[in-house]
Amino acid sequence: MRRLGGLVGVAMIAAASVASAAVDDHIHLGVASCATGVCHGKLAAQQDANVWLNEYRIWSAEDRHARAYLTLGSAESKAMAAKLGLASATTAKICLDCHADNVPAAKRGRKFQLSDGVGCEACHGGAELWIETHTEPNATHADNIAKGLFPSEHPLERAALCLDCHMGGRDRFATHVIMGAGHPRLSFELDAFGINQPAHFAIDDDYVRRKGDVPGFRLWLMGQLVGAQRMLELQSSAWFDRPNGLFPELALYDCQGCHHAMDDRRWSRSLAGPGIDPGTLRLNDDHLRVLLAIMTVLDPEIRESFAEQVQGLIRAGQQSVVAVRTAATKLAGLIEARRDAWRERRFDRATIVAVRQAIVRSAANGELSDYGAAEQAFLAVDSLNIALGDGDRVRRAVDALFETVADDKTFRPDRFVAAARTLLNGL
Repeated sequence: MRRLGGLVGVAMIAAASVASAAVDDHIHLGVASCATGVCHGKLAAQQDANVWLNEYRIWSAEDRHARAYLTLGSAESKAMAAKLGLASATTAKICLDCHADNVPAAKRGRKFQLSDGVGCEACHGGAELWIETHTEPNATHADNIAKGLFPSEHPLERAALCLDCHMGGRDRFATHVIMGAGHPRLSFELDAFGINQPAHFAIDDDYVRRKGDVPGFRLWLMGQLVGAQRMLELQSSAWFDRPNGLFPELALYDCQGCHHAMDDRRWSRSLAGPGIDPGTLRLNDDHLRVLLAIMTVLDPEIRESFAEQVQGLIRAGQQSVVAVRTAATKLAGLIEARRDAWRERRFDRATIVAVRQAIVRSAANGELSDYGAAEQAFLAVDSLNIALGDGDRVRRAVDALFETVADDKTFRPDRFVAAARTLLNGL
């Protein structure tokens, strides 16, 4: 998964921070409160504890979240800030909200520093109440959560937290204006990004006893559902209808629908769908397309009706803000119902194999050949190969699929489809 560095690197630099109220509920004491040698600052993992206790060293030396604030001082960030009319990226809220643990001043403890970037409490919640008791012999994980520790082991909560910055949320979003100033396009897939992170915990018997076991497939599946739902929420939110703007928020549409060479004539009626003309904007539906492939296995009886709703959303994107909000809200409700139905469902190996096959078949049929959907398809295949433990036998074909999506500037749908067909023949 380290090869994903090129694919996920720019999004990791725009690192996840604090959007969930649960993370902000208590005072953030700062990374220094966790970094001593008697806490999480040891040089090597400890064998006689239920956590490694070298988590600070891993974060500070290997985790890009630790350098998120520092990127705001780069020449690129300074140029972006100037184009946006900001005095400095290091002081602007729209930058700090994702490049630092930007909690309100009243929630910052004595050792807290914005320059620490996206630190421990950005993901684990303000430690005001649990820092003194979470190491006590009789302290339980439930006790710590009750005192403000964020339940990051739960896929839905983890996905929602990560997506606040890796896709956007109620109070933050990488708009078309921000990307026009130079910010990289964001993309995210929960399981793949988690695997690509430097691990700072082990899912061993002790972890499962304290926090439960979440198989990789379920984590990936919930990430797809929450990703789709979050995009729909953004498309039905105030972000979509920019005040005093001639156009809707273009960052919520398919980037590569416009951003490709004029001689790359990739538009097709079968991919666009009825009612969508060449050269028109198409709302982002990356996760929705992957969900359609998943539904052919997990819920085939509703797949066609869901597909009709997705196509209705795309047509709404050609009509009006009201039409988009109506269609997106309805689809978000359908996805929430799938989320509730799937979140506790147990999936056997045969089902996971069938889901992987369905995604690759959709890719081979050209149904996932928009760049964002193709990117999600590759990430899905790699995640599911890991979950199944059988990726080595198709490694060459998977590597070839990766090469087609490794750079959005050189992406060609026909090459991606051809690579997917080769992979499908090997599965």
